[in-house]
Amino acid sequence: MSKQKAVLSEEQIKTRRGRSVALAVTLGVLVAMFYVITIVKLGPGIMDRPL
Repeated sequence: MSKQKAVLSEEQIKTRRGRSVALAVTLGVLVAMFYVITIVKLGPGIMDRPL
């Protein structure tokens, strides 16, 4: 059996690229939010702890 690749139109390629960019931006925002929330919850006293 031979495998056939789907041929996408220009509109489908643009839609897929737009969806990928939106997903990447959303993921980046979530990572940044978790980072900021973690730093805020730890508080400024985290720098004063003994090593």
